[in-house]
Amino acid sequence: MSFLVEENPAKHRFEILVDDALAGFSAYLPRGEVLVFTHTEVDERYQRMGVGAALIQATLDQIRARGGRVVPRCPSMAAFIERHPDYADLVVPEP
Repeated sequence: MSFLVEENPAKHRFEILVDDALAGFSAYLPRGEVLVFTHTEVDERYQRMGVGAALIQATLDQIRARGGRVVPRCPSMAAFIERHPDYADLVVPEP
C-alpha cells in the first residue's frame, strides 16, 4: 500500500491517495502563512489502517518545510499533535 499526500489549494485541503485512490483529506481555511484546519476525513474503506495519521503527519511535514504554521481546530489534528509534541512548534493561536 503506497501513500501520497498532496495539497489541493483549489479545495483548501491536503489529500491522501492510497494506491492512486483518494482515501481522505484534511480541510483548512487559509489565513496567510497560517492554515486553520477544520476537518479531517478518511474514507471508511481506509479507516484503522494508519491513513489518517499518515495524512496528518505528511501535511504537517509539508507545512513545516515551507515555514507555515497551523491552528488545529480539527479534533483529529489536535490529538495527533498532542501525541507527537515535536509538531507543537507549528501551532499558533487563531489569527
